[in-house]
Amino acid sequence: MSANPAVTSPEDLIAQLTQKLQRAELKIQLLEEKLRLVRIAKYGPGSEKLSDGQLELLELEPGVSTEEVQAESKREALPATKPATGRKHPGRQQLPADLPRVETVVPCTDKERICPQCAQERMVIGHEQSEQLDVEPAKYFVRVIKREKRACRKCEEQGVVTAPVPARIIDKSLASDAIVIDTVVRKYSDHIPLYRQSAILERDTALELSRATLDGWVLRVGELLTPMVDAMRQQLLQGTYIQADETPVDVQIKDSRGKNHQAYLWQYGRPGGSVVFDFRAGRGREGPK
Repeated sequence: MSANPAVTSPEDLIAQLTQKLQRAELKIQLLEEKLRLVRIAKYGPGSEKLSDGQLELLELEPGVSTEEVQAESKREALPATKPATGRKHPGRQQLPADLPRVETVVPCTDKERICPQCAQERMVIGHEQSEQLDVEPAKYFVRVIKREKRACRKCEEQGVVTAPVPARIIDKSLASDAIVIDTVVRKYSDHIPLYRQSAILERDTALELSRATLDGWVLRVGELLTPMVDAMRQQLLQGTYIQADETPVDVQIKDSRGKNHQAYLWQYGRPGGSVVFDFRAGRGREGPK
């Protein structure tokens, strides 16, 4: 019985497929080159310097001018992305050593304390230790100030002496210096508005302190810092080089009925030196100075 001549051997089939693949690759290269020539003709001579990827991006744009093509052709090609290297992970982050440590010992359960074999209590041989960052929320309390009053039993005519009143930021205020300083730090460092701080104090202490009261605290702190600002300004003026920058700011005024007034914040300083801010309500004769 003779073999069927129509049946193709595996070797011939592989050769035919290989030949078809080569023809397809040549056809793709030809079409890509034709497409590139069409794009070059479309976008002008400057597009001859562009890569295929840049030409593709231009093709996706709804409209590209000749100036944009020229600018794109002058740009350097982006560096090829490097494969991610297998950099070793630095490991788990360690908590700062200067933070105080508070230890909490977790005891074993009653079942774990007893040996299942001899029914005797197991002894502690050590601890499995781990660390976690924790926080203690702000705790408000009332500080009672007692000033001593003294009198001489023999010399009643000398009267009574009382310990002096400690110096405070706000005299006769219900708030201590620590509360006032914390309010200023939260406002300018943590960017918490005074009306929110007022709500927080009422929530945590049941004490109603209006925003106007907190405004007074901030203004008083500003008054106490004025001599320091003046000294920094004098030091800045003694130099030979000053940088100045103007920033317009919107300010709410009670008489403006909801409208904001445009004021100006001037910044004066020099590289590596002090920086002084000067707020001015306008650009008139009163500022800047």
